[in-house]
Amino acid sequence: MHALIVVAHPDRKSLSHGVAAHLGEGVSLSGPGNSFEFADLAAEGFDPRFTEADLAVHRREALPPADIAAEQARIDRADALVLVYPVYWWSMPGLLKGWIDRVFANDWAYDEGPNTPMAKKLGHLPVHLVAIGGASLRTYARHGYFGAMKTQIDHGIFDYCGAPVVTSELLLGSGRDDPAAHLEAARAIGRTLFKTVRPSAAQAAA
Repeated sequence: MHALIVVAHPDRKSLSHGVAAHLGEGVSLSGPGNSFEFADLAAEGFDPRFTEADLAVHRREALPPADIAAEQARIDRADALVLVYPVYWWSMPGLLKGWIDRVFANDWAYDEGPNTPMAKKLGHLPVHLVAIGGASLRTYARHGYFGAMKTQIDHGIFDYCGAPVVTSELLLGSGRDDPAAHLEAARAIGRTLFKTVRPSAAQAAA
């Protein structure tokens, strides 16, 4: 089994990268043959701008450009997709949102046209979300931030494509005093990443 761990943070020494590394370590410990790869969007210089070329892909007037085809191919190779990111303004960073905007394109993540019913195409792909926030649980609860994030990300993005969100974890406090708990939580997520039964082809198409 193979996991693609996507990280969206410019600082390689950040807690986001530490969490991603420990999550990968957990995957390696989860069973013989289990593997992972990192997609470090900042280090790789991914361009998150949705341009006319991307709009042409959405309208089915053009094929995905090479950088998007490469991203889709490495997701296709994965048995699980993991997104690790800091919470910026109660959502994901623009870099990661732009990656989703461009990569989760019409005719790959979903199928939608003027004369065809909407079809979800990622029912085979389990998704694990690990967000890292600086505020307290009390703040998130008082303002309904976590519920809002689940609505816009878990439901608004992945349910739209049919991808089941297996993990939706929010690590709070940014681990300023002691990041060990967050790193151990990440390792635990990695160890159990493939314990979820993957949907059959028939279920994915339903």
